[in-house]
Amino acid sequence: MTTVHEATYDLLRSLGLTTLFGNPGSTEEPFLKNFPADFAYVLALQEASAVAMADGYSQSSGRPVHVNLHTAPGTGNGMGSLVTAWHNKTPMIVTAGQQTRTMNLSEPMLTNVRPTQLPEPYVKWSHEPLRAQDIPEAFMRAFATAVAPPAGPVYLSLPLDDWDEPATGTAQVRRVSTRVAPDPAELDRFAEILAASRHPMLVIGPAVDRTGGWAEAIALAERSRAPVWQPPFADRVGFPQDHPQFQGLLPPAIGPLAEKLVGHDTVLVIGAPVFRYYPYVPGRRGYLPDGTRLLHITDDPAEAARAPVGDSLLGDVALACAGLAERLPASDRPMPPPRAAAPDGAATGPPLDPAALFGALAAEWPADGIVVPESPSNLSVLHRQLTITRPGSYFKMASGGLGFALPAAVGIALAQRDIRQHRPVVAVIGDGSFQYSPQALWTAAQHRLPIVFVVPVNHEYGVLKAFADLEDAPGVPGLELPGLDIPGIARGYGCTAHQVESVDEFRTAFRAALGIESPTVLAVPITRDVAPLL
Repeated sequence: MTTVHEATYDLLRSLGLTTLFGNPGSTEEPFLKNFPADFAYVLALQEASAVAMADGYSQSSGRPVHVNLHTAPGTGNGMGSLVTAWHNKTPMIVTAGQQTRTMNLSEPMLTNVRPTQLPEPYVKWSHEPLRAQDIPEAFMRAFATAVAPPAGPVYLSLPLDDWDEPATGTAQVRRVSTRVAPDPAELDRFAEILAASRHPMLVIGPAVDRTGGWAEAIALAERSRAPVWQPPFADRVGFPQDHPQFQGLLPPAIGPLAEKLVGHDTVLVIGAPVFRYYPYVPGRRGYLPDGTRLLHITDDPAEAARAPVGDSLLGDVALACAGLAERLPASDRPMPPPRAAAPDGAATGPPLDPAALFGALAAEWPADGIVVPESPSNLSVLHRQLTITRPGSYFKMASGGLGFALPAAVGIALAQRDIRQHRPVVAVIGDGSFQYSPQALWTAAQHRLPIVFVVPVNHEYGVLKAFADLEDAPGVPGLELPGLDIPGIARGYGCTAHQVESVDEFRTAFRAALGIESPTVLAVPITRDVAPLL
């Protein structure tokens, strides 16, 4: 007799879901019993870190991923990272244990009272099977839902007494296509508009990286000879930042962004929302300057629906870029002027100016490095100093919630090991952000992952001070962070850790850390100047 437990593991094996991220609880142990030798269990010390590790793993490997949480409390712990996975459009199956069906009516300890509602609205589908025998088929539906564009997390609540029940058969493994071609007639129309445009602009977003569309985006840009910008709050980089047409990052507020569009009669946004705004800073021009037309290509119907301006074309963004490049006549307009060079940092320490720190990081940057940033008050400085030139090299949380980068870097490094690319992983995490998920360092140390964690230390929530200035909100409490011992915390979890206080010390320590097959944390005191948000 085949049990539900055996049938489910057979299905997971067939789907390639043999790496499981989690933190085990009593309601999950019947699922995890006799854990197969050909599966890997990645233990996180907190559920939010488990979800973020899985998120990073999926994004870097290009594969769907499975996370196992502990009924209602564990799902609650993981929700912050689940929100990020939703905005990151990560194909993720989240499973959680549930109390026994026999006792559920009386709501005993650890009952998930409304299991399908708890993770809403940050999952594409949420389900608790009506019968034990439905679990394998529910996994198959969850997989198909998670990978369908736009990809995203799904949730299954699984009663703990279901696993030894007899299975009614094996679940049918189905193949689900994940690329949807754009409407050819709309591509024709977009190409005609671009061809007739005198001063077009391209805004190339994270979906280009998710769909492996760098080559197609470059071909389209070079065909059009238009300036290329990165959209606000992009969680991935979809265009090489050393390309002569690349101009930089658009500001994330309505008025300042509209000013950047002045002089352009057509703006084509590819693989990004139109637009992600925050803070609220209206401008005299509204969303667009007079005489500017906006076109939008996205694989997300909700993104198209909520765009405040422009015409949207639904479809795979890499296919759309290729289709437009084929239709568009070569332009003879002059190439846009190159963007200005990044200024050097003034203070060389101690403490270091952030520009000096990130300039040193850029000087030592490995050609195939992957950066995972979460230093909100210094992110714009990092962007000015560090140039992303290869696909799959930049992973940031798209939600705005802290605590992603540290565990995500762990998942990314695990993925790099599993797919045998072994690209160096460097996480740049502010000392405030670092405190949201330090327990993920333990997993990095246990797996001997060669990650370098660079921690700019300013003993404050600098970005919140910048918001307080913009919002005219003096006297906000809780923005100072004295007494944090970053190296001490890191050593407690089993990592090598140093405090470095000059450019030369940092460059030497960073080079050494890149050569170590285990995680290293470099804490770097920086100046406390509060940079303006815009």
